[in-house]
Amino acid sequence: MQYPEAIAKLIDSYMKLPGVGSKTATRLAFYTVDMNEDDVKEFSKALIATKNDLHYCSICGNLTDEDPCEICRDKSRDQSTILVVEEPKDVMVMEKVQEYHGLYHVLHGVLSPIEGKGPEDLNISSLIKRLQKNKTVKEVIVATNATPEGEATAMYLSKLIKPAGIKVTRLAHGLSVGSDIEYADEVTLFKAVQGRTEI
Repeated sequence: MQYPEAIAKLIDSYMKLPGVGSKTATRLAFYTVDMNEDDVKEFSKALIATKNDLHYCSICGNLTDEDPCEICRDKSRDQSTILVVEEPKDVMVMEKVQEYHGLYHVLHGVLSPIEGKGPEDLNISSLIKRLQKNKTVKEVIVATNATPEGEATAMYLSKLIKPAGIKVTRLAHGLSVGSDIEYADEVTLFKAVQGRTEI
């Protein structure tokens, strides 16, 4: 039996979301059918507003509804450090921790020759221009993921930035809280030893 066209299209739409297979998409589609009409309208308005009202900050590349973004406008933040992340969602995660009070720069991906992503495909040139223009920056913290692509991107950025006399650091990687050493892979253990701190 085939689904009515409207439900089939809704299922296809949900399947375009990452990590959503046909079973989950079908469940979400039927849940949407059962939703209150006002809730469906609010949901569709939120989707449209996300596409129409959000854009990337002209300074850091973060998602924002104002340009420059709230973080770049905040003069109380530490202007001497810039934390470089892969995606806008990484900024949100770091902000939740409430331990970092500097500025950000969003790359919108990592170097990946396999996927055909080179330096020109990332938000790197604007970072270099930003560092040349803003002489108050003393440290760039590279917070790309601990993947081969993330590591390659970190090394590439370091080679670009260090000649300007700016300190380049990397977030420590290693064992997560509550994990057992016996289950950790070699790269994680290596990073844990490298990133050790004095107690």
